[in-house]
This record gives sequence, C-alpha cells and structure tokens, in this order.
Amino acid sequence: MSRGSRLRQIGWAVALSVCAILFLALTFRVNAIKSDVRLAEREIIALEREKTMLEIEFQTRASQQQLANYNRVEFGYRAPSADQYLENERQLASLGLPRNANAPDPIRVAQAPIMDGENAFPTMVSPLTGKPAASGGDDAQEQSQRSNPSHSKPQSQPQSQSLADRLAMENPLRSSVRGSVREITE
Repeated sequence: MSRGSRLRQIGWAVALSVCAILFLALTFRVNAIKSDVRLAEREIIALEREKTMLEIEFQTRASQQQLANYNRVEFGYRAPSADQYLENERQLASLGLPRNANAPDPIRVAQAPIMDGENAFPTMVSPLTGKPAASGGDDAQEQSQRSNPSHSKPQSQPQSQSLADRLAMENPLRSSVRGSVREITE
C-alpha cells in the first residue's frame, strides 16, 4: 500500500469523526431547543388558564356589580341590621295584623283526649280467641314459661290427643279465612 492511500484513509476517518461529533452536537442542540419549546408551551398553557380565571373573576365581579345596581335601582334590598331581629314571640305577634272580616277560619288540629292512669292504652285482645289479654303480671309469667318450659303448668289440652283430633278442633282463624274466601268468590 502506498503512503497516499494510507493518508487518504486517515483523512476520511478524521472527516467522519468530525461529522459524527458535529451530528451529536447538533442533536443535543435540537433536543435543548425542543425542551425550551415544551417549557414555553407549558408556560403558555398556564398563562391561558390564568387568563381564563381572571376573565371569570372579572365577569363575576361585573355581574355582582350589575346585581348591586339592580338591587339599588329596582329592588331596594339592604343587608339586615341589628334592629331587624326579634327578641321573642310577642314581638313577632305584635307585627301581625288582625284578621279581616272575609278571612277564612284558622285551621285547627284535632287532638285525642288523654286518658289517665291504667286506661292510657287500649286493652290488648288476643287475635286467636278474641278475648282480652291477661294483665301485665300474667304476661310476664307466660313469657317465663315460654323461656323455661320445665317450670310450666300442665296444658289444658292433654298431649294424648291424636293429630287428627287436634286438627279437627275449631280454630277461630280458620272460620275467618273461610268467610273471607266466600266473600271473594261471591
């Protein structure tokens, strides 16, 4: 190989290295400008949002001013002052006007008479027998018998009856059901 071709190869390598270095520098510069552009876009978006918020604030205050103008010119409303509050019901009643001659009667509310003593509540009636339920002491005794069946009294009906006999007994509920079924079918 000749000396010129060797020099030519080194020249080409140096030229390629310089091009690669310039390419990398240009790439870094482009990326830096792109990041500056992105930051500028973010600042623009933030400024647009702030501008929108200021416009809304301005419109709100303008509408408040417009409402204040309407209030002052047309409605005449004022903020309440301390002398506008009432101390008790009598002051409120004193502000009322007497009823006119053509005014309707006031609405009255019905009230049930209050019973005193033992008769404050109606007598409880058993839905099965239709007879009044026992007094409070008997109810407590029945509840204790239900909770502790070993201490219960012997039942009035002997357990020796067959199932057919027990089912054949008259049940007050059964007769009322039969009557309501007859009414529905008729």
